[in-house]
Amino acid sequence: MTAEPNTMPQREDVHVAPLSHIPGALSVVRRRVRAVLADWNLCPELAEDVLLVISELTTNAIVHALGPATLRVSWIALEGLSALHIEVTDSGPANPCGPPGEIDPDEHGRGLGIVKALSARYGMRTDCDGVTRWADLPVRVAAA
Repeated sequence: MTAEPNTMPQREDVHVAPLSHIPGALSVVRRRVRAVLADWNLCPELAEDVLLVISELTTNAIVHALGPATLRVSWIALEGLSALHIEVTDSGPANPCGPPGEIDPDEHGRGLGIVKALSARYGMRTDCDGVTRWADLPVRVAAA
């Protein structure tokens, strides 16, 4: 695919969703965001990358932080292209639920590496509302 900055209209769309700290919350969020991305006419390949980044950031908030948490997906301009900005804000770190060493390193610890690999930019900020982890994924569209 080639990047054509003038073929992607400026978007005003924003999707905000509360994140529950309950089993099954991630699958509900993924279904809801998949529908939003389809409404935004995002190509399926990029939609899968966006959903993976959302899954990783959301899982981090649900597993490692205090609730409530919120997901926000919006359009931004990034280096002359449109991009999806994804952020998950939680209420800060939770206390560990068990003795150190109980987390299986084969099951955890790769999420932010996945976010880094799929994003043009990513980061974290802390303020009085909690901790926000975010990522920007540029949208490249085929030349007309």
